[in-house]
Amino acid sequence: MAQTVEGFVNAALDEAKISPLHQRVIALIAAGYFCDVIDYTIYGSLVPFIIKSGLRPADAAMIGSATIFGLALGTAGQGEFSDRLGRKFVYQFNLLFFGVFTILGALTPNVTLLVACRFIAGLFLGAEQPLAFAYAGEWTPKRIRGRVLAVVHFIGGAMVWPIGTGLVLWFGAMFAASGADPVAASYVWRGVWILIGVLALIVWVFRFTLPESPRYLATHGRGDEALDILGRLGVAKPAEPLSNDAASNTRSDPFGVVFSMFPRRVIAGMICFTAFFGIAIGLGAWLPNIMNAKGFSITKSLLYTLAMNFAVPCASIFMMYALDKFGRKITAICTFILAGLMAIAFGNAQTAAELIVIGFIMTFFVQVAGNSMQIFASEVFPTNARASGFGWCSGVGRFATAFIMPTILWIQTAYGLTTVFVCLAILLFIAAVAVTQLGPEARQKSLDEIAPPTG
Repeated sequence: MAQTVEGFVNAALDEAKISPLHQRVIALIAAGYFCDVIDYTIYGSLVPFIIKSGLRPADAAMIGSATIFGLALGTAGQGEFSDRLGRKFVYQFNLLFFGVFTILGALTPNVTLLVACRFIAGLFLGAEQPLAFAYAGEWTPKRIRGRVLAVVHFIGGAMVWPIGTGLVLWFGAMFAASGADPVAASYVWRGVWILIGVLALIVWVFRFTLPESPRYLATHGRGDEALDILGRLGVAKPAEPLSNDAASNTRSDPFGVVFSMFPRRVIAGMICFTAFFGIAIGLGAWLPNIMNAKGFSITKSLLYTLAMNFAVPCASIFMMYALDKFGRKITAICTFILAGLMAIAFGNAQTAAELIVIGFIMTFFVQVAGNSMQIFASEVFPTNARASGFGWCSGVGRFATAFIMPTILWIQTAYGLTTVFVCLAILLFIAAVAVTQLGPEARQKSLDEIAPPTG
């Protein structure tokens, strides 16, 4: 029986050597992911300046929630678009609109317009996350896929945390906004968002050179195009004609594939992403403000946050080894449990030294757990529904985080900080159980072996 076009393409990509085209694709994916992560991780560092500039804490919560709502809808919806229309198609416009509306939001004169701009910016940025891991995973040889996806996270998702906090500190020092001047504080958050918007537009221009995913082409009736791209990787065309099957030109509905064939995986992913984003984004948004309320100055609060955020690249470096050595599943389960234990310890920390040390360890475990799970979730759905499956998991997690952000403030006000961290720890323990239902271990396996494409 003749080999199918998608079988040939998938086997060629799984066994390919890393080429300059691989490197360019991975670099541009990581650059776009950098814009995604810096936008929502930096918000916690901006909150004290937003409040100091004259807005209320409730306004700050509304701005953050609007962004997360936009991200949630964009993540789920644009995952569908990328599975139907192609990865490159969606990649060509999402950073454009994100960059434009991020800059417009920074220039708005009132809260209403700012909330609207942040929602729209989040809506278009939402496609970055499902595309980043789905697209990168589809290009990468199976023997090093975990390592390469960890590299994408290191560049785009890990270094962002200390860089973002350091950027806010630099803007604060430049405008001398650590005092009580609301105008200087306004310059800080507006200037940071303008810079992020400009960066997104620069990456958008460079990404016009990205080729479409060969795996996507092979499963959507465009096998000749897929073979041409493989030629750019140094892969010779097959000696014998390739056959077609139901998966060679799929007309399936990505939403239907995800929820009819993989309901357990998608529900487990939603739970895991809710826990991860609830801690990384929800808690991260309030952490500098929590420390500021404990009596530390804004500058000291940001410096402590910066020290904790160096745990994120450390976690990413650890993942480069652990994911292909131990596997995604066991790494995520163990570190979700450890993260929950450290959350309880952090809630009871009293001194600055305790906050920094325990906060660093907690952040390390949260990031290893969440991003191991995130990479795992990008591998457990078939090519014709990969971005959709990952997008729905991540989108629901981000949607839940939009409620977690104000809930953290409410629980802290009504029941105290210790209760906040106990609740977050319980959420992390639940996520550890949910990872077991996410799918078969993906270490050293072909993507089609984990979830073959369907017709």
